[in-house]
Amino acid sequence: MTEEATHDEAHGGALGSRLNWLRAAVLGANDGIVSTAGLVVGVAGATQDRAALLTAGLAGLLAGSMSMAAGEYVSVSTQRDSEVAALAVEKRELKEQPEAELEELAELLRTRGLSADVAREAAEQLTARDALKAHARVELGINPDELANPWHAAWASLLSFTVGALLPLLAIVLPPAGWRLPVTVVSVLAALVLTGWSSARLGAADPRRAMLRNVVGGALAMGVTYGVGSLLGAAGV
Repeated sequence: MTEEATHDEAHGGALGSRLNWLRAAVLGANDGIVSTAGLVVGVAGATQDRAALLTAGLAGLLAGSMSMAAGEYVSVSTQRDSEVAALAVEKRELKEQPEAELEELAELLRTRGLSADVAREAAEQLTARDALKAHARVELGINPDELANPWHAAWASLLSFTVGALLPLLAIVLPPAGWRLPVTVVSVLAALVLTGWSSARLGAADPRRAMLRNVVGGALAMGVTYGVGSLLGAAGV
């Protein structure tokens, strides 16, 4: 007698939602690394004063994390408002014209490869179980039980940006003066390799291209800001 295999892996919307959050966290950390590294390296081009570097880094971390959180909150709030409005319209249509909505659901299922009879039967069963949820998922691509949460998005962005920004900030203020710049550059590029690899793996893409883009972008940002900082420092600004 053989036992039927079981597994606990996530499927459908839950897995997609989890991957989206992970991808957002990786990208938020990446933004924190690049923007803060560009800022502190630019300041390092003008001065090696630890207090100035710490002040600039903390200001960039706080401003960037709050900006990311506010942006995500506004963006996801707009998405949630749109989802709620679409569900309200669908709820009204189901109340006012249930038969037409049943036919619409059956037609949508037919376009997905079901035969007419099977689609009609499936539509009837789904409608009897939860008409609004059925139309939301099939017609609108929305799961009413998992609407976008703007507060979750805001906190996730704030935390991921902060974690990413701490790396270049600590790398620029902890080492001795002569080591600050090389330690920061090496640490940042290594972190960008990791975030590039992580984002590519989450998106099932080629990690090499993602890592190369990350490293080139980060190196370019640090190079430009350091050059500007050096010019301003030489000019006594």
